[in-house]
Amino acid sequence: MKSIVNVSSDWGIGAGGDMLVHISADLKRFKAITEGKTVIMGRSTLISLPGSKPLKNRRNIILTSRPDDLPEGCEGVASIDALLERVKDLPDDDLCVIGGEAVYRQLLPYCHKAYITRTDISVPAEKYFPNLDSMADWKIVSESEVMEEKGLKFRYVDYERI
Repeated sequence: MKSIVNVSSDWGIGAGGDMLVHISADLKRFKAITEGKTVIMGRSTLISLPGSKPLKNRRNIILTSRPDDLPEGCEGVASIDALLERVKDLPDDDLCVIGGEAVYRQLLPYCHKAYITRTDISVPAEKYFPNLDSMADWKIVSESEVMEEKGLKFRYVDYERI
């Protein structure tokens, strides 16, 4: 299982029910990594997607207390155990955790890789991704050069669990 997320300088990921930033290059990378895979998210993340609809060309599994109340194209599970049972026969690399904060925190122990876009901004956030730099069992395995889009500087930092 792997996580994919865009974080601010202090690992913030969202405020007001939306991502902190929208960088087209990052969204293209997200699509390239997740397309054809199974994406796992919470209900709030689903609602934040365009039209509150599931992502195309992906299997969308929603971790929610109301698994039967979802749009067409979504599969609901009510617990981590139910999720793990649902995906037990899938290759680990085909599972992508895409948010939000509670889902990231609950599933990080099952992740072996994290694709992090580090955006050089410091803005108030309400939701955060765990700081992998402060965790002894995670290490950086690759880091891109700093890029810039619409005045925002960012870089891709990939982590693996040791």
